[in-house]
Amino acid sequence: MWVISRKTLKEFWERHPAAEQALRAWYADVKQAAWKSPADIKKVYRNVSIVAHNRVVFNIKGNTYRLVVMINYEFGIVFIRFVGTHRDYDRINAATI
Repeated sequence: MWVISRKTLKEFWERHPAAEQALRAWYADVKQAAWKSPADIKKVYRNVSIVAHNRVVFNIKGNTYRLVVMINYEFGIVFIRFVGTHRDYDRINAATI
């Protein structure tokens, strides 16, 4: 998969160093993935939440952080829409961000 944009992850882990290792691991996994459907993601990430409008919510570092992406399965693109603390996540609408 092609991830847009790693810069968003980097900026977040620079403010939250405890998230760095988990976000780097997630990024490395996704770069090697070839997801064609939400079912492909569920095979690897059982606790992932699939929401409307091709949004997927990943629990990062034991659910301390949340990562919301939008996926274009046809072209293999993962757009990072949000990365934040669980508290920050509670203030957004994952389906529309």
